[in-house]
Amino acid sequence: MPKSITRAYSRYTRDAAALLGALIREARTERKLTAQELADRAGISRGLLQRIEKGNLKCEIGAVFEAAAIVGVKLFEADERGISKSLYQAKEKLALLPKAVRKKSKTINDDF
Repeated sequence: MPKSITRAYSRYTRDAAALLGALIREARTERKLTAQELADRAGISRGLLQRIEKGNLKCEIGAVFEAAAIVGVKLFEADERGISKSLYQAKEKLALLPKAVRKKSKTINDDF
């Protein structure tokens, strides 16, 4: 079995994952859903849902977003239309930017 990579995360990242997990658990409890019921609706295992609710950073982002959407936790301070509009705007802006970012390989001395 390959050795898992130990990755360091910033405090902001750890706190954000913990906050999202807590919001998911709070919304699930308010809606009177058991962990198993939410896991079944999201198509994930109960163990994965428990890790999501604890803020585990190794959970698949799609599973986290799906669990949040099912219980009504808003992401990005927008509804479906707002997210679609923001996504369209981001794609439009990305179309204007270069496809890749490259650092200059060497500086040119143009002092003659």
